[in-house]
Amino acid sequence: MANTGRDQRQMQESYVQMTQLVMPNDTNPYGTLSGGRLMHWIDVAGGISATRHSRQLVVTAAIDHIDFHAPIPEGYIVVLEALVTCSGRSSMEVKVDVAGEDPVTGKTSHTTTARLVYVAVENGVPVEVPDLIPTTPDEEATHERALYRRELRTEERGKAES
Repeated sequence: MANTGRDQRQMQESYVQMTQLVMPNDTNPYGTLSGGRLMHWIDVAGGISATRHSRQLVVTAAIDHIDFHAPIPEGYIVVLEALVTCSGRSSMEVKVDVAGEDPVTGKTSHTTTARLVYVAVENGVPVEVPDLIPTTPDEEATHERALYRRELRTEERGKAES
């Protein structure tokens, strides 16, 4: 990665693990976690990750992608893991993986994957964020895929504006 002259921060510095318990008021009529409640928790975990990377207040700019793979029943523990996967001048892509954990057996299963974009702001104006530095081969691969998605988002935004 070319040095832009901005501060640099390693990818793992943005890692967040957040846990929640699925309570009755979090569920839908099927007794499983409401998608809207889960999306809120994903946004919170993602926002904390972006804040850790930027050390600035952030706003959600886009929910780029979300896949619900499996429901999470009432009474289960929800484990959300968030990580900044790439950064631009003021924006950051964050991946959030969600697992449901049976509190009795401890068995976990991957239930949801989301990618969101956050922008660092100060007084309502976007501000620069540090460059993201991947340090392992897995992080480098994750970063390369995120850069490709960022390129696609930029192209789509250009088409929409023309």
